Amino acid sequence: MAGDCAEIKLEFSGPEPLAFAAVMLVHGILNPHLLSLLARARHTNTLVIADRGFPSWPGLETIDLALVDGVPTVLQVLAAVRKNFILTEAFMAAEFVDANPPATRKAFATGLSGVKLTREPHVDFKKRVPGALGLIRTGDTVQYANLILVSG
Repeated sequence: MAGDCAEIKLEFSGPEPLAFAAVMLVHGILNPHLLSLLARARHTNTLVIADRGFPSWPGLETIDLALVDGVPTVLQVLAAVRKNFILTEAFMAAEFVDANPPATRKAFATGLSGVKLTREPHVDFKKRVPGALGLIRTGDTVQYANLILVSG
């Protein structure tokens, strides 16, 4: 009935019942900073996935995953993030099309399949960045590979 509450009793075993155990992640995204950023994303929040040369933004939380040139790529990070992020829209620099070969363009189209993609001049793209929840920097060397992802 309305107003009735069921009692929930939690039992813990072990020497310290209120202690929390550390859990080692073995699947999916392993970076705790990236997991934290994704966990804070809400409806209409944006995240930036950027190549290695994208400028830094003072005051914007940045998670730098770059290891060496090309590692990881924007598409690798996008694939991992899509498993933990409801993606409804993406923005990308219009210059990406002219700066990259058909195979690269196709790979990005595949990575963004099912997502509304808006291409705009790079200067306008960068104006969106300060409003993002965070920026994930990769080691990607593909020109204009940066993405702004909109959560659903």
